[in-house]
Amino acid sequence: MKNIFKHTFTRVILSASLLVAFGCQRDISELEPAEYSKNPEVFIDAFSSGLNYSAFGGSDVKAFDVDTQVKYSGTTSMKFAVPDYGSPEGAYAGGSFYTSVGRDLSDYNALTFWIKATQAANIDVIGFGNDLGENKYQVSLSALPVNTNWKKVIIPIPDPSKLKMEKGMFFYSEGPENNKGYTFWVDEVKFEKLGTISYQSASILNGNNKTITSFVGVNNKIDGLTAAYSMPNGATQAVNLTPYYFNFKSSNTAVASVDQLGNVNTIGSGSSVITATLGGNTANGNLTINSSGSFVHAPVPTQPSNKVISIFSDAYTNVPVDYYNGYWAPYQTTQSADFTVNNDHVLNYTNFNFVGIQSSNPTVNASLMSTLHFDFYFPNTIASGANLKIQVVDFGADGVYGGSDDKTGEYSIAGTSLASQAWKSFDIKLTQFTGLSTKAHIGQIVFVGTNISGFYADNIYYYNDGSIIPATPTAAAPVPTLPAAGVLSVFSDSYTNVSGTDFNPNWGQSTAVFQTPIAGNNTLKYAGLNYQGTQFASPLNVSSYGYVHIDYYTANSTNLNFYLISPGPVEKAYALSVPSGIGANTNGWKSVDIPLSSFSPVVLSNIIQFKVDGNGDIFFDNIYFHN
Repeated sequence: MKNIFKHTFTRVILSASLLVAFGCQRDISELEPAEYSKNPEVFIDAFSSGLNYSAFGGSDVKAFDVDTQVKYSGTTSMKFAVPDYGSPEGAYAGGSFYTSVGRDLSDYNALTFWIKATQAANIDVIGFGNDLGENKYQVSLSALPVNTNWKKVIIPIPDPSKLKMEKGMFFYSEGPENNKGYTFWVDEVKFEKLGTISYQSASILNGNNKTITSFVGVNNKIDGLTAAYSMPNGATQAVNLTPYYFNFKSSNTAVASVDQLGNVNTIGSGSSVITATLGGNTANGNLTINSSGSFVHAPVPTQPSNKVISIFSDAYTNVPVDYYNGYWAPYQTTQSADFTVNNDHVLNYTNFNFVGIQSSNPTVNASLMSTLHFDFYFPNTIASGANLKIQVVDFGADGVYGGSDDKTGEYSIAGTSLASQAWKSFDIKLTQFTGLSTKAHIGQIVFVGTNISGFYADNIYYYNDGSIIPATPTAAAPVPTLPAAGVLSVFSDSYTNVSGTDFNPNWGQSTAVFQTPIAGNNTLKYAGLNYQGTQFASPLNVSSYGYVHIDYYTANSTNLNFYLISPGPVEKAYALSVPSGIGANTNGWKSVDIPLSSFSPVVLSNIIQFKVDGNGDIFFDNIYFHN
């Protein structure tokens, strides 16, 4: 039997002719509205007129077939082969049966069909109303149980009057069960008028009455849309449905408006209650908007982006985050009501007890970060005894939560340090998170509250305040800007250096000397410094210059001195400030211009050597004399 993809079984082509008689014109008011077919059949031994099939993206396009061997009634059935996990043919079986020209299904109250499978399974989604377009009136069942016996499935139509020209006749989507594929069949698919089903209830927001604090410009979405019906066997059947079936209403349109998709827009200050009806019946659940007027944004971060690892902020590029509220059942009550105002995204935690933000793929390497920053806004009064505990969890080298090498640090903020109806910034040193002994594989940030009903959060990021310095610079030293004519260069890619210099003469030192590229720029590295010399091929006369310039970088030195040496030897040390690193200058490099007068009594007209002593690992670049 032929596998079918994007195949038209029977196309109905409509054409129209306009007849115009000379001297006679028909009034447009006399024209009758177009009538659409009321054909209820989708598949009864064959496909009904005008039906098309298209596989969904990423699915196995060969999953659907027509079967003459297995059927509930008649001669054929629809056969669906679900692929195994990892199948190169597609990740799942899924597609839609739709018509090119809509049908009038307003005389019916349910889609019915028979189904069986090669094994017990739960079909992910199955229903009608998917037309590969707007899917305006889509209705579906989730996790439909099937087994090896034929059974009849009834999917109620929430409001048949809406289906005057519906194109989406039937759709399905199903993945492997326990990573294994299987086959199921569907037969006798049609719309019916049943007197054995009846409406029970409808719900928005899953039937909950929800209250949120909002601001002008904040948009919210009414979700959790369901309807329930009494079935012929006495059971209750819930269906998922689109917002278009509901009629939404705002009690105060000067405060909040709501459109036919359930999009709520706060437009003024005050309170408004959003409710809905389905087919004239009041739906359970409502949304109360308490608007405080104009929104006050969190402070704009000022940390340079190259010193930041951002978890949540519009000011930076955020690292991959699994979720900002994973909802850790069964004990978590916290819900998310995140919002956006003028392209400013804000996390909003309501009904708060605890909540976690997770970044596990990959985890966050905060080894070079010193501080964790938060901006918090508490829309309600801070209650007596309030406390906000922040936990940072490092997953350890295995990168997995719950392993033997996990480390958790905690930091508590007393309610007296929190602010009501105002943004407050917190910069917490990672060393203040008691118990956090490692920070190379951070996977979670957890908020735990006492007597706190909810809060907004923005600008969550790690940063380096200069106290944590990378062992090796990630950027090259600053590029010199002095004209070459006024420079005598010893070591720099920007100038012509004096020739014949020995940067590693054998003076019995233990220092290891390398020339290494940093961001493409040749750099001099002293590793494990005790002392180190530089020998010139011939003496340098620098008496006409005023300064010697040095760019240097160190993460671990506690003592560093630079010397000029003339014959004798006559030498004089100049102490360099350590450590340098992040915060010292551009990209962590520190630049110094040392007056040559600081080296008296060294003879400036006869400089034969440089010397450096101290400790640690040091990077040098751009060593030159200038005025």
